[in-house]
Amino acid sequence: MVEKRKISLVLADVDGTLVNEEKVLTKRAQAAVQSLHLAGIRFAITSGRPPKGMAMLLDALRLETPIAGFNGGLFIKPDLTILDQKTVPADVAAAAIELIRDHGLEAWVYRGNDWLISKADAPHVAREAWTVKFDPIVVKDVAEKLDQIAKIVGVSDNLEKVQRCEADARKAFGQRATANRSQPYYLDITNKDANKGAVVEYLSQYLGVPAAEIATIGDQQTDVPMFVRSGLSIAMGNAPDEVKAQAAATTDSYTDEGFAKAMERLILGEK
Repeated sequence: MVEKRKISLVLADVDGTLVNEEKVLTKRAQAAVQSLHLAGIRFAITSGRPPKGMAMLLDALRLETPIAGFNGGLFIKPDLTILDQKTVPADVAAAAIELIRDHGLEAWVYRGNDWLISKADAPHVAREAWTVKFDPIVVKDVAEKLDQIAKIVGVSDNLEKVQRCEADARKAFGQRATANRSQPYYLDITNKDANKGAVVEYLSQYLGVPAAEIATIGDQQTDVPMFVRSGLSIAMGNAPDEVKAQAAATTDSYTDEGFAKAMERLILGEK
């Protein structure tokens, strides 16, 4: 039984949480967010996606809060005006790309509004382009320009390689960068202050909402830092057990309206 508490803001992860397995915002999820608005509860989203890759959600959700892309590396207003940006130091970016390649992963780079890749037919490129609704730029070497990089992603369908790369990246960069898997096949490397825990702190200050009155919901290891800093944390049913163990409550899977059910039952108190 989850203790009843005052919630003034809900912060949701996007992929695996807010949208379903087809990357679609369901009508029930959309209605749940509108019910939050009607109840006077604000709603915000955060993701490893670039902000441009969340643009299709803004109107449907009637968002008025800052949007946190790149796991908190870039904050924008709903009109896409930049509020705050945290980039990866050039030397860390160079070392991260080398480390990713040494582990046999493909490296993607997000620089400003550009998504840079080296191989158009590499794993997950087509699916990601469909998801974020814009195409990558194919370059000879993603390591050519290392300034103003918001995020570096290591990609592979060999999930053990991705896991090992994550562990080695954390050892290599220590307090100089954040390294977390946003999906089992994606390793995200961002600025040391770009993580979803920092998103909670930013929104708390920007919106004047105590962290104790913020509820967070997500499904991956990248969501755990926001669980720790919020008053109420909810893990999706599709989350790994180690993520569920660090949340105060668990809802159903994203294949079974888990987000909407969490809002209805745990936030709005519907039966």
